[in-house]
Amino acid sequence: MAQVTFDFPPTVFSALQKSPDEFAAEMRLAAAIHWYSQGMVSQGKAAEIAGLARGQFLDELFRRKVPAIQASLEEVREELVRE
Repeated sequence: MAQVTFDFPPTVFSALQKSPDEFAAEMRLAAAIHWYSQGMVSQGKAAEIAGLARGQFLDELFRRKVPAIQASLEEVREELVRE
């Protein structure tokens, strides 16, 4: 597995009231949600990036008020017509 390292001043962790591990998990989740909401990755891949099961990732989307469905209305209509 590849590893990415970031350096942060210690004051960041105390200001956010998070341990370095909690901060890293939050960063992974935030990046996954951002990339998913931009349509750059699928739900499954975003969940993998966040280190969560897909259902847990969907729960996080709901909690953060991010739409779980990224298809446009036109895409949904086209899909319905095909079936």
